[in-house]
Amino acid sequence: MSVAAKPLPPTYGRRAAIVIAMTIAAYALTLRVFYPGVMTWDAWYIHSYIANPPAGDWQSPVMTALWALIDPLAPGAASMFVLIATVYWLGFTVLALALARRSAWLAPAVILLALAPPAFDFVGIIWRDVLMVGSWLLAAALAYAVAQRPRDACRLAAQVLALLLLVFGFLLRPNGLFAAPILAAYLIWPVRFDLKRAAILYVPAVAALALLGPLVYYTMLGAKHEHVLHSIFVFDLGGISHFTKENQFPVTFSAEQNALVTDGCYKPTQWDIYWTLDPCKFVMQKLDREARIFGTPALTDAWLRAVMAHPLAYLEHRAAVMVQFLFRPNLTMFTIDIAHTDRTVFADNAWFTALVAVNDRLARTPVFLAGTWLIVCILWCALAWRRATPAGAFVLGTAGSAVVYMATFFPVGVSGDFRYALWAVLATLTGAVMLLVREA
Repeated sequence: MSVAAKPLPPTYGRRAAIVIAMTIAAYALTLRVFYPGVMTWDAWYIHSYIANPPAGDWQSPVMTALWALIDPLAPGAASMFVLIATVYWLGFTVLALALARRSAWLAPAVILLALAPPAFDFVGIIWRDVLMVGSWLLAAALAYAVAQRPRDACRLAAQVLALLLLVFGFLLRPNGLFAAPILAAYLIWPVRFDLKRAAILYVPAVAALALLGPLVYYTMLGAKHEHVLHSIFVFDLGGISHFTKENQFPVTFSAEQNALVTDGCYKPTQWDIYWTLDPCKFVMQKLDREARIFGTPALTDAWLRAVMAHPLAYLEHRAAVMVQFLFRPNLTMFTIDIAHTDRTVFADNAWFTALVAVNDRLARTPVFLAGTWLIVCILWCALAWRRATPAGAFVLGTAGSAVVYMATFFPVGVSGDFRYALWAVLATLTGAVMLLVREA
């Protein structure tokens, strides 16, 4: 069904000018606070593959390929930071300009909400999560901007671009596999969200994306396998070992090491405990370097045996991980200078340090609890459920996909960083505005 386009109000030019002026100021602020961007450990690994191909699949070979293209423009962190910031602000700006057709105050409110700490604090930190959520927001904003246009070439082009951005975000974060089809349903049918159409689309979309990922990663980009799924298996085996008080790893440890595995190592915060952190990094040393089991079917078989033999312990471990992710303090901003790990990055940038101070003050409040944003996304979906309008469809597409995206961390989460809740944060912030839109 096509909805007739609403004529632009006489004051639209002034409203759009205000939005653009606010965006320019916000973008300049972003550069002032974060330039040339905070290089994280994840980003360092992604960037290192540019000089030492092929890229690995532990992070995203798509991000490596993209970074290789733009790196000559500003080598190192700067090129990727500028791209992330640009995509982020484009998403909010496109949405604000679309809303300016209907409201003089909702449009600038969108730009102001983009400066809220749970979102803005991450714009300058180079994580693929930030680029992913920016891409998905821009996709949703494009769909909303053309929802009330006739089905012409302009609308089709915008929707195609939106779907490409959706796929790009998925290729950055493949655990978005089950969330992406919900957003895709909105991008294809932006006038109103229809549950029946979304359900019909869901399984084929999941299958198509599941096939596309390996095709792009390994066939097109020649990425090397780094066995990222095995990090989940190691974490799960550690969790099951803890809750059963029996070693579930397919290797033998010393008595002292075994005591650590069953009662001293496990924390639901991160799998790195078994990889890089004392006193338990002996686990990965044994699995990878000595027994050479990591990345082989032997570890997969051990995981399957442990889950089948101890399902309650597995669920107890996974519940602990999810509680940690949703309702306990986790890593927010990354502020380590990875070239000098004893220092804080940009220590001489008063603007950045001021933002870090605000972040630190809020870090132990519900503002930086992932569960807060999950709960609000669920609420937004309930409020938008009976709104058969483009704004209601926007809320259901974004908040609905955010709920599913966060739920995927129950089976696959290996750490509880707040950045994994960023899509829910953006869906909540924009959804708060969209729920106020009055559409005939």
